[in-house]
Amino acid sequence: MASPGPPLEQLRRLAVELRLLLPRVRVGEARATTEEFNREVFWRRLDEAAVKVSREATALTTVFSGLPLPSSQETQRLCKQVYAAIKAIIAVYYSLPKDQGITLRKLVRGTTLDIVDGMAQLLEVLFVNPAQSPENNDLISCNSVWVACQQVPRIPRDNKAAALLMLTKSVDLVKDAYEEMEQAVEECDPYSGLLNDIEEDTSDNYNNEDDVLGFPTNQDLYWSEEDQELIIPCLALVRASKACLKKIQILVAENGKKDQVAQLDDIVDICDEISPSVDDLVLSIYPPMCHLTVRINSAKLVSVLKKALEITKASHVAPQPEDSWIPLLINAVDRCMNSIKELSQGELEL
Repeated sequence: MASPGPPLEQLRRLAVELRLLLPRVRVGEARATTEEFNREVFWRRLDEAAVKVSREATALTTVFSGLPLPSSQETQRLCKQVYAAIKAIIAVYYSLPKDQGITLRKLVRGTTLDIVDGMAQLLEVLFVNPAQSPENNDLISCNSVWVACQQVPRIPRDNKAAALLMLTKSVDLVKDAYEEMEQAVEECDPYSGLLNDIEEDTSDNYNNEDDVLGFPTNQDLYWSEEDQELIIPCLALVRASKACLKKIQILVAENGKKDQVAQLDDIVDICDEISPSVDDLVLSIYPPMCHLTVRINSAKLVSVLKKALEITKASHVAPQPEDSWIPLLINAVDRCMNSIKELSQGELEL
């Protein structure tokens, strides 16, 4: 019978094997089965599988944190247990059918990937720095496998809860982008703190203040009057984006039905596009500002917002007919876009 190889080499090989599993998990489909899905059984199995991975990670760390290192045979046994625990939690993920919701599956898949990646990182650290105490900095910084395992019980247990979690994240991201944009506008200094640093660095090399990079005459660092006018409707558009997401989040919370998984998934999918579109617009307003880029990014954001509102209006979470905030919000978005077109027209004609 062939020797399993040196202990540290076994750790390296196992880390490689685990990393090879990651692409399969990312694209893997739910396993076909004739058995009826039992939600309680699934979550119990996933929780138990996460606890098992965490225990194996702890056992492996304990054994390789001191001298002498374990024998090749003992290392082989430990590696087999780690691999089996990882394969087990992947198998549990695969048992979650698509009809339970794509949003929910993405969250479970993401946590599963974090666990596999975290275990691979731990193996790599133990391979490079064996025979060190569990308190050493490398192991402390590589606690991602335990952190990921601890996240499993916190995963939403149905697609509605998963949708609300994702919508909340989107609301927070857009809120942060709006506050960043608003602060920059209020200060009229998009690169706050940069000017003083540049002036200090260059004060010994320039005698003429007007030539100092970063002095107010440098238009690359400041907004022109035309820029500042264009920012006003852009800021209003980002504010409307925040309001749109918040309204949709409330509708899903109040009217969302757990069994309407496809419609909830559609709402989350389109709302996931709002934050990146807001980021593109916010980045494009920083000087030197290109009005054409601002206009293009605004139009993209408007398109996403309208689609999100249309999908929401056509879904089961739609507000009552007498609640007319959707057309009001669409009108507000259109007014912002019309102002942006009008204020950016001059640059397009140059």
